[in-house]
Amino acid sequence: MLALRGHTRRARVRQDDDSPHSVFPSTRLQGPGSRAGLRAGFLLTALTMITACTGEGRTTETASKHRTETGDATGLPSHVYFGDTHVHTALSLDAYLLGTRSTPDDAYEFAKGNAITHPSGFTMQLSAPLDFVAVSDHADFLGMMRALDDGQFPDHPLTLPVRGSTDPDGSDTAFSHLFAYLRSPQGEGRSWLDNRTVGRSAWQEIIAAAERHYQPGKFTTFIGYEYTSAGAGGQNLHRNVIFRNHRVPDLPFSNLDSRNPEDLWTWMDEQRAAGIDSLAIPHNSNGSDGRMFDTKKWGGAALDGGWAKQRMRNEPIVENTQVKGTSDTHPLLSPNDEWADFEIMPLRIAITNQKLSRPQGSYVREAWLNGLALSRKLGTNPYQFGVIGSSDSHNAAGSFDESDYWSKMGVTDSTPQQRGSVPYNDPETATPTYANHWSKYWGASGLAAVWASTNTREAIFQAMRRGETFSTTGPRIKLRFFAGPGLTTDLLDDSAGLTRAYDLGVPMGGELNSPARPTFLIWAVRDPEGEPLQRLQIIKGWLDKGIHREQVFDVACSDNLTTDPDSHRCPDNGARVNLDTCATSTDRGDTELRTAWQDPTYDPGTPSFYYVRVLENPSCRWSTYDAIRSGVDPRPDLPATIQERAWSSPIWITP
Repeated sequence: MLALRGHTRRARVRQDDDSPHSVFPSTRLQGPGSRAGLRAGFLLTALTMITACTGEGRTTETASKHRTETGDATGLPSHVYFGDTHVHTALSLDAYLLGTRSTPDDAYEFAKGNAITHPSGFTMQLSAPLDFVAVSDHADFLGMMRALDDGQFPDHPLTLPVRGSTDPDGSDTAFSHLFAYLRSPQGEGRSWLDNRTVGRSAWQEIIAAAERHYQPGKFTTFIGYEYTSAGAGGQNLHRNVIFRNHRVPDLPFSNLDSRNPEDLWTWMDEQRAAGIDSLAIPHNSNGSDGRMFDTKKWGGAALDGGWAKQRMRNEPIVENTQVKGTSDTHPLLSPNDEWADFEIMPLRIAITNQKLSRPQGSYVREAWLNGLALSRKLGTNPYQFGVIGSSDSHNAAGSFDESDYWSKMGVTDSTPQQRGSVPYNDPETATPTYANHWSKYWGASGLAAVWASTNTREAIFQAMRRGETFSTTGPRIKLRFFAGPGLTTDLLDDSAGLTRAYDLGVPMGGELNSPARPTFLIWAVRDPEGEPLQRLQIIKGWLDKGIHREQVFDVACSDNLTTDPDSHRCPDNGARVNLDTCATSTDRGDTELRTAWQDPTYDPGTPSFYYVRVLENPSCRWSTYDAIRSGVDPRPDLPATIQERAWSSPIWITP
């Protein structure tokens, strides 16, 4: 049996190498016995009810642009930094009712590598710190659940239920009472909970914690929050709003001000004009039922150029992977992509009856394709965004490791039985009975990664603004991606070569206007605590007479294997997983993959985008680890293994 860790939960992270951040390495539905689905139903219905009641465009990046940035962001982006911009604490309504009592200070202590306690009582700790973090508590009713608990409103009918939300049954009761309160015919529930005095106090606590823990050059904190909007049918339209520096508004703009994300952008523009810069990061588009990347406005009107410019000005990056699934693409949208069926969460986010979410309009790759067509029509591409990952933890601590997974919903999904990976009953004496709700689709993901010159707010924010970012499902894979004429792999060997790479081309997130056939320079290095790399892929998207086209190219194979010239695929490298122990192949895969590649199908007259996907060797999924620890067989209707991965932001070719 594989030796698995005990009570101290440590999310796996890589051990530092000689220069850890440098570009140059040292080489369905609720089932019998399930109560978590009911609890989550109360939570998400409450949030649905809450929301039901209430620079322009991307420019081509060049080396000179990077070298002339001001302040602490001067210099080339020669370092990669890993972080999490999506962390909830006790100040979020839902997190508090899930048992979380950890503060923003606790969240930052966890991110810096210190131990904090899970709501269920075990210890959570990273083995190495993150580089940057943003606490992003829900702005609606900010701090109100804690205020009810700490005696500020002793006679309120929600006080005792909220106070008791420290175990699964208490969480059930609290959500049930909140649900009834919000549905009260007097309509006073929402207005009473919208206490802006409490909200301002909680907001000042968030600001103060970020300022206390910010250590420029070592650990970066961002002041932020979550704007939690949803359509009437449970379509997830959530965004995290991240502020550039310490200049922030008196109170965040929330769904209680407007459920329309376009109003959020207008507010952000107004704040920016007053010297308060920010960006919004959409997340869980997979659960938006097609609304996140729609081809019409919120109210149904046709899109126009002003809308496109405003969206790009305010939303330059998107979170494409987190606990609640991956939003890169979907098998129905990418039927010829063998790796499209990865951690798909097929349900809408904020609704209790677990309706399916429509794939069209919900996934990033299709949005990029739609953006090519909209660019021709509107004069601006509203979907020319980069990508990051983050956790969406509601425990104040992200769970990034499949082998040590504690999910995200406090006391309600901290055990294998609650998550649906291990049966409630004894499978030796009866047919296994599993919890059967959305937690089975979730996973240990993800991380945000940026290329920046220094670990500071200014440098990292600017990297996000220009889209020189990538996402991972948890491992700290390092990934570089350039396009331009004359690029060669030796440019990655020293700082002078890196300067030339920026001079000759553009990095991920950039736009290349040259009519010449570009060379794509791709480089990836494994996380030493993760699995070896199996392959590098480039995914191309373009329009053919208005029809969406995409193609996946394997461009570098591990183990000295070569791609098939017809299928553009690497052969199987033979890496395997022992499902009895989760042991993986030790003699397959590479530490580093790099290549300089040209598209054999390149058409100089066709606008297109290219992005990189890096695949590790396969490894066990969290549900398999749960089963092994519990001494039962893995649940047969869940994937036993996964391939951890990273995705770059695209490079757009606009000849």
